[in-house]
Amino acid sequence: MFGRFRDIFKIPDLRNRILFTLALLAVYRLGGHIPLPGVDTKALLSFFAGARGTILGLYDIFVGGNLANGTIFGLGIMPYISASIILQLLGAAVPYFQRLMKEGEEGRRKITQYTRYLTVAISTLQGFGIAVMLENLRTPSGVVVVNPGLRFKFLTVLTLVAGTIFIMWLGELITERGIGNGISLIIMVGIIARFPNYFIRTLQMVRVGLSPVAVFVVLVTFFLLTLALVWVTQAQRRIPVQYAQRVVGRRIYGGRSTHIPLTMNTAGVIPIIFAQSALMLPATMARFFSANPIAQEVVNILNPQSWIYNLIYTGLIVFFAYFYTAIVINPQDLADNLKRYGGFIPGVRPGEKTAQYIDHVLTRITLPGALFFAFAAIVPTYITAKLNVPFYFGGTSLIIVVGVALDTLRQIEAHLVMRHYEGFLHRGRIRGRRG
Repeated sequence: MFGRFRDIFKIPDLRNRILFTLALLAVYRLGGHIPLPGVDTKALLSFFAGARGTILGLYDIFVGGNLANGTIFGLGIMPYISASIILQLLGAAVPYFQRLMKEGEEGRRKITQYTRYLTVAISTLQGFGIAVMLENLRTPSGVVVVNPGLRFKFLTVLTLVAGTIFIMWLGELITERGIGNGISLIIMVGIIARFPNYFIRTLQMVRVGLSPVAVFVVLVTFFLLTLALVWVTQAQRRIPVQYAQRVVGRRIYGGRSTHIPLTMNTAGVIPIIFAQSALMLPATMARFFSANPIAQEVVNILNPQSWIYNLIYTGLIVFFAYFYTAIVINPQDLADNLKRYGGFIPGVRPGEKTAQYIDHVLTRITLPGALFFAFAAIVPTYITAKLNVPFYFGGTSLIIVVGVALDTLRQIEAHLVMRHYEGFLHRGRIRGRRG
């Protein structure tokens, strides 16, 4: 294992990418310690101490505690995720965006630009809502905003929007010049950053009477669920493909067997992030206008502890799993490419029948994968709440951490193998390396 780490730093390009990624993530964490002007952070922390399990508490998990600490990164990267959801949905329903998605690099560049504009609009709306919420908060430690008013609102919105744009820029830089998906890594780092505090708080509660058995049950569940997530994420359904022999000049091409690897979790962590963002946006905005009875009813319905919330959450995970899988994998394109290069699936006619077969397999393997991820996202929260353990063992957080870590390891593995080094994982190699 240590030899694999040494191999990483023997490759200049890979070493520079990793160091660049770590440097930008350090900048992100540094910005998470710069407070918003005019906010009493101690009073705000006392409010969020009792907001665990609510929409705001859940949102704070995804932004790495920046909202509870009242920092300039209080909105995190979630407005960008919400904007991406909207653009993805428009790409499936609006002909103009469908054409953009088919225009290759130029179309993707325009969609990225629209996503940035929409991110600014969403972060402005959410920033105003947070400013109103902060002004109205009254905690046992006192008021959160010392000098409320129009000036505070304007400065808070401007600061939060600028913070979100800066995080978006960091994420795009990591994706382009670093290793891994920058946006996903930023979310993962924000989640992991809170783990030490949870462990310390749990140990302190064990000293004053928390049952060690309860902590042991949570840790064992955490370990077993991590193993299950890795197994399901790596699981594949391999469709055999046979290539016919072709004679071109004096050379013979084809005549070999291979496979199409279809994973149970083709969409990765995207369904979890999308589903969480889709639920957070209306619930968070409704909470800012809690005086309205309709808004209060929305807050009650979208409480993470309610069965309605979990039912909607499960449905959204399944929906986005199928939706994003349909975007990532087009069965008709796969069938056309196989036919073009002389490949065929044994027992299946080339062309339309092959596309139908691939689509049938994708439909069958996506559902159990999505349902398992929904189960993993919901159940751990009930376990920690039932045992009254302060460690926020959120399945959603764990799924994102495991998924992003595996995706980053795949990219490191690809760099190592491309340069004829042994893979990062020796025995438990990451799926995709072996033919």
